[in-house]
Amino acid sequence: MVRKLAPILGITFVDILGFSILIPILPFYVTHFHASYTMVGVLFATFAFCSFVAAPLWGNVSDRIGRKTVLIISQIGATIGWAMLAFAPSLLWVFAARVVEGISGGNISVTQAYVADRVEPEQRSRAFAYVGAAFSAGFVFGPLLGGVLLQYGYTAPFLLATGLQVVTLVMTIFWLPEDVADKAEAGPAATFGDIFRFLRDPRVSPILVQKLAYSLALYGWFAVYALVLKALLGFGPSQTSFFFAAFGVLSVFFQLGVVGKISDRLGPKTPRREADPQLGHRKTSNVGFLAACAFFVIVPFCRNVPTLALVMPIFSFALSISNAMLPALLTDAAPERVRGTVLGVGSSLESISGVLMPPLTTTVLAIYGPAWTAAIPAFFCFIALALGIAAQRREAALPSGAGGVAAGDR
Repeated sequence: MVRKLAPILGITFVDILGFSILIPILPFYVTHFHASYTMVGVLFATFAFCSFVAAPLWGNVSDRIGRKTVLIISQIGATIGWAMLAFAPSLLWVFAARVVEGISGGNISVTQAYVADRVEPEQRSRAFAYVGAAFSAGFVFGPLLGGVLLQYGYTAPFLLATGLQVVTLVMTIFWLPEDVADKAEAGPAATFGDIFRFLRDPRVSPILVQKLAYSLALYGWFAVYALVLKALLGFGPSQTSFFFAAFGVLSVFFQLGVVGKISDRLGPKTPRREADPQLGHRKTSNVGFLAACAFFVIVPFCRNVPTLALVMPIFSFALSISNAMLPALLTDAAPERVRGTVLGVGSSLESISGVLMPPLTTTVLAIYGPAWTAAIPAFFCFIALALGIAAQRREAALPSGAGGVAAGDR
């Protein structure tokens, strides 16, 4: 399976290597233009709103014309956006750069659809864990490179990210196998009306609602985590980048060595396992939600680096599981011919979270401090966990094979 996925994993690694340079630095870059914490949240929300509009459309287009073409378009847009960011003379220019990248977005859902097209249902948890490991490996080296290059100013790390995006584009064009022929065998493509239909689909919509709750937690946290580390421990951009790299190392370990084993162990031990892998994915996802709840309850009490170092593996473990299990659950429930659309709708819900949460959590941090800020993602994680437990009970009570997509829909 690794050999089959090697091209997309390599492209994902280089893509995220560049993207992760930006994540720890961007909040400090915005305040560099004398912007408030709330404006940091508004910037994150602007990007997310553009992705909210674009993600399901790109996912739908990928169902029609193939994943590779959409990935190429997305990467061209990201290259332009990051080049604009590197030379931004004002905060308005920074916003324009994030709009360009947000509109051209679509990498995550299309990459997930590409992977799902190439593996059997019972292998998806491991396949998405491998994709997550490629993400996390990029997050190891990207923040490290960004932290080192910051000594030359903000332009240097953003230029490196731009160059890496060009490398990703070239790799996609010349290395990634074409997939249009595969889509021709899957039946008629989705229509744009399917984007709204799946929000009402009884098999898909409960997973989308749970994904929304969890995304509200994560987007609220990632918008402020650099600022929370500054408030709790006095971290600056370089320390935050190095700390984020350590977080990536832990995530690679969990995704390669732990996620698949947990999913196999918690999955059904009967022939039903082949017909309904969704129950195993559901149980595993609930373990991740529980770990996320624990992290957000504990993290406000971390007042020194050793304590934070003991707590961060909990969050890394939680994120590693959710990054693999939520797309696995969605692809288990989605008919093959519209898989890209369903995953695109999921990404769009993430973007809604990105619109709503960053202004909220950055404002709460500025007024009330880290404890109340962490309480917000904790609340939504508990909602996701409750939804997951309820779904697990329902799926365990279903007849054999009734929890997945009907055979005729695949």
